[in-house]
Amino acid sequence: MSKEAVDSAALDASRTDASQAPADAGDAGYSKDLKARHVNMIAIGGAIGTGLFLGAGGRLHSAGPALALAYLVCGIFAFFVVRALGEMVLYRPSSGSFVSYAREFLGEKGAYFAGWMYFLNWSTTCIADITAIALYTHYWSFFTDIPQWVLALIALAVVLSVNLISVKYFGEMEFWFAIIKVAALTAFMIIGIFLLASQHEVGGGKPGLSMITDHGGFLPNGMMPVVIVMQGVVFAYASLELVGVAAGETKDPQKIVPRAVNSIMWRVGLFYVGSVVLLALLLPGSVYSADQSPFVTVLSKIGVPAAGDVMNFVVLTAAMSSLNSGLYSTGRILRSMAMAGSAPKFTARMNRNQVPYGGILLTASIGVLGVGLNRIVPDQAFEIVLNVASLGIIGTWVMIMVCHLAFVRRAKEGLITRPKFRLPGSGITEYVTIAFLLAVLCLMWQDAEVGRKTLFLIPIVGVALVIGWLGVRKRVDREARGLTEPPQEKQDR
Repeated sequence: MSKEAVDSAALDASRTDASQAPADAGDAGYSKDLKARHVNMIAIGGAIGTGLFLGAGGRLHSAGPALALAYLVCGIFAFFVVRALGEMVLYRPSSGSFVSYAREFLGEKGAYFAGWMYFLNWSTTCIADITAIALYTHYWSFFTDIPQWVLALIALAVVLSVNLISVKYFGEMEFWFAIIKVAALTAFMIIGIFLLASQHEVGGGKPGLSMITDHGGFLPNGMMPVVIVMQGVVFAYASLELVGVAAGETKDPQKIVPRAVNSIMWRVGLFYVGSVVLLALLLPGSVYSADQSPFVTVLSKIGVPAAGDVMNFVVLTAAMSSLNSGLYSTGRILRSMAMAGSAPKFTARMNRNQVPYGGILLTASIGVLGVGLNRIVPDQAFEIVLNVASLGIIGTWVMIMVCHLAFVRRAKEGLITRPKFRLPGSGITEYVTIAFLLAVLCLMWQDAEVGRKTLFLIPIVGVALVIGWLGVRKRVDREARGLTEPPQEKQDR
């Protein structure tokens, strides 16, 4: 077949439905070992993390019961983002996920921006996770004498090893991490509902609406604290988009993904909003603190033995789960980018177990820098990287919605066919979600302690992205020209 005929066929294929859409070059070589139970639990794991188990304590102290509203609002927009991504996944499952879709609908610059913002999010989150793991491990006296940086290094080494073995081991690890988190939350909610129904004393007071009305009401400290915690609440939902990446390594994404995506909404309502409402009804918001899990606070007030030990183990599990997910997802995203020329070549490499070890090792190497950060400034390491990570996740979510707008426009032009599983209110929902995410960035200015410093990082990140693009664009152009050649001709060359 002539080169012209192949090019013509490729162009025609790109204008048909998903079954004929050209595959991302980065999708080649993956196994399909993730089962439905893995993906469903990955969706749960993405929706439940340290943002709830630990972060809710400090946020309840500052924002009061209104924190439930903040979780609800951010949860709705997080669902919109994942639903938009889920629609594109059903159009064409890809381990490159939104980077692959950005390449198709926005071009290489869009894919480059989406991919490196995602890497920024997860590489810095990786540092936050190993820092958190070290801090949680120090809770037990047996580990107190071990330096924080050593514990961080051990955590990174363990999770890295599991990720490099096979995707099946990653899925199993994430499955059991999610089981532990769900079991812990379910057990707490049962205990909390019993305390509420029986009017059992908690910390010397009777639970109920009086815990809210007698302690400043729904907004005990005004609206501004609720606005300020939005940044942290958005970060709490980071990794929900992992479902889109995992879909590329499942055998039946058409059935698995819609079920997993749709279940996110009720999980958000039950676990996040429900838990915060329950916490607010059991104790005044002022009793909770950023230094202790709010669930431990409640259980310790009713004299549950070893409550702190059990919940510390759960929070430790949540941090390990996040680290596990970050290494997994960035490995796949970086491989998709490397195959297009916008990431280092070695990140495209896969081992014999079909794991993209190059990208995973790159992310882990940033984690090693985090180990150094834990050695130099152990008390500030977590806060420093958390600020950078929040920029990465907001940038990623904005790109997913921009990509979906381009996807819908292409469908209206008759070039592709949208699946039946669609984003509700498409055409409006995307713009509202983008506006909300940008508003969260603007509102961060009100937080002089953390938020304002985070915003100062935007020009630095922007300059780094521009310099990076200038460095890779020639290679991207070469790869793009190469992809238009017949596979055999390219191989022979």
